[in-house]
Amino acid sequence: MAIIVVGMTPGHLGVHTPRLAALARTGATVPLKTVTPAVTCSVQASFMTGLTPGDHGIVGNGWLFRDQMEVLFWRQSNRLVGGEKIWDAGKRRDPAFTCANMFWWYNMASSHDIGATPRPIYKADGRKLPDCYTVPAGLRNRLTDRLGPFPLFQFWGPATTIASSRWIADATKLVMTETNPTLTLAYLPHLDYDLQRFGPNHAHPAVRKSLAEIDAVAGELIDAANAGARSVVVLSEYGITDVDRPVHINRRLREAGLLCVREEDGGELLDPTVSKAFAVADHQIAHVYVADPQSLPSVKAMLESLPGVERVYGAADKHEIGLDHPRAGELVAIADARSWFTYYYWTDDRYAPDFARTVEIHRKPGYDPVELFLDPAISAPKLAIGKRLALRKLGFRALMDVIPLDASLVRGSHGRINERSEDGPLVIVDRPELLKAESLAATDVKSLLLDAIFT
Repeated sequence: MAIIVVGMTPGHLGVHTPRLAALARTGATVPLKTVTPAVTCSVQASFMTGLTPGDHGIVGNGWLFRDQMEVLFWRQSNRLVGGEKIWDAGKRRDPAFTCANMFWWYNMASSHDIGATPRPIYKADGRKLPDCYTVPAGLRNRLTDRLGPFPLFQFWGPATTIASSRWIADATKLVMTETNPTLTLAYLPHLDYDLQRFGPNHAHPAVRKSLAEIDAVAGELIDAANAGARSVVVLSEYGITDVDRPVHINRRLREAGLLCVREEDGGELLDPTVSKAFAVADHQIAHVYVADPQSLPSVKAMLESLPGVERVYGAADKHEIGLDHPRAGELVAIADARSWFTYYYWTDDRYAPDFARTVEIHRKPGYDPVELFLDPAISAPKLAIGKRLALRKLGFRALMDVIPLDASLVRGSHGRINERSEDGPLVIVDRPELLKAESLAATDVKSLLLDAIFT
């Protein structure tokens, strides 16, 4: 079994994580050398293929789909991922090999045997209902009957709790009991949320609480794996760093006359089709798409002068960070350790689009960690949310506009390589012989998991 505990670092192992610390003591642990960008979709694709983003093509959590000229985040199809997947490699070695993919990303249109992933029901009247997508299809009903609907609104947004990670863990245990897969992949995201809200310092009470909660849930999964005589590997994708400086890269491009918007019903929308340059912001990395090759030097120089930008890569050096792929921007900007990129492109909050103040991961042309916060200007947030929910139940359209537009609230981010290994991701194994070096590359996780099964 491979368990991703998002955001876990060597520095977090200790009194607040007794189960994971015990596994590290009785087994072994080393730092994990992650990929750029160190974000969920890119790292998980490297885990499952053994390739860099420049080879498997997942250059971030989202990018510009050039054929559609649309920025799309959080796609689900596994066919977007190039390279041989770990479950296909396992089947080559043993035709009886089976894989259960429990919430690792790119879970749909895949060749794994069993899978589950978040998949809301979008109703025609604008409602979004919690649900999940499974393979086989009947698994969805069995999980819902046993565990209730997948707690979508506690999986992401200001209402996140341990409930979603616990649901995933309980679903994973049920699948292991029912189907006994050769390889089980489980994703536990809970810790990540408070690390982005408050930063990675485990002295913060909310972070200590999240560490204890995710440790308990991971411990239950470890017990279930041990009961089935399964090897256990615990992974994290990235380490969170303290940040205090949001970089409004798109606003700078707009000020330079490069980014264009169109107005719709009083709000402004980024228009990729006519923009000369715009950025797809993704934590501490930004893919900058530049329409005119002749303007690349001037755009690069402008971005390099922007406070918070550490380096800008172009065609000559994107290969250095494994991002030489057609989906990547013509330029790739990396933030410094204390900074991160917002997607904000409007210059006056009065013209922010309606979705900017909502949890809307598919309409925003960039990642928005501010979705983890309720607007502090709302004096009674529970009452405000309850009123909007009541209106929806009565059949009225009610915008859940409770998210602030204050990027300074965010205290933790990721995407760049951590400067210290103790602040970065890790790998823990229950069999010390599986780790043969003082660190493990993300691109070697596929081989590690196959070795755990076949040796």
